[in-house]
Amino acid sequence: MPVLFFLISLLASTIGAICGIGGGIIIKPTLDAFHFLNVPVIDFLSGCTVLSMTCYSVGRSLLKKEHVIDIRDVTPLAIGAATGGVIGKYLFSAVDTLFLNKNAIGSVQAIILFVITLGALLYTLRETRIQTMHVGHAAAGVGIGLALGVISSFLGIGGGPINLVVLSFFFSMDTKTAAQNSLYIILFSQLTNIIVECISGTALSIAWVDLIVMVCGGISGGIIGRIIYRWIDSIMVTKLFVGLMCLILVICLYNAWQYMA
Repeated sequence: MPVLFFLISLLASTIGAICGIGGGIIIKPTLDAFHFLNVPVIDFLSGCTVLSMTCYSVGRSLLKKEHVIDIRDVTPLAIGAATGGVIGKYLFSAVDTLFLNKNAIGSVQAIILFVITLGALLYTLRETRIQTMHVGHAAAGVGIGLALGVISSFLGIGGGPINLVVLSFFFSMDTKTAAQNSLYIILFSQLTNIIVECISGTALSIAWVDLIVMVCGGISGGIIGRIIYRWIDSIMVTKLFVGLMCLILVICLYNAWQYMA
């Protein structure tokens, strides 16, 4: 199982580093499909993997002064996402108490994730026909980030496609630029999520071998993803993103069916 976990985290983090989706949107539904672990544990492992990858990717970008990340516009989004992440975790806990079967909430997450992913896919396919904006007010950025954080944290996906849609529509970023700025937002939100989960005791039920293996996969994926990112253009990033969304839609439907069966 550690080998499988490493491969999943490596592949997810590589794609996540390229597309700016973090990787949680791949890790979460994939581990759900195998039914090896319960939902809270999967969310924690997914969050730690995403955090390790974004720490490496964003850290390297800032140290190299690549000037891809728009600190002024995106930091309010990141702060809002971090705050929303805390709210999303408490919302998850509240909803979780409504189910006698603790894995049943997985079906709720799968259905919501399907809807969000489908919306992101449709937006991306019609992106050139949509009039975008450029939000300049920090307060508005915090509000948008708050909504992002709540949704991402509740679903345990780290950020996912919704970040790219928001950065494209509200800040007029192309897909490749949005990818790096998305990782910056995910870094903030995942850090607060992990802190909350450690305080709540979720980390106590984690097998440390699984955690170490997935974090190593996350960092390795970040390294590989950055190399590939420099080789390809925005069009290729968009094509990869669209293909990934189609795959995730299929996995979400499968997971929803499995959890409700």
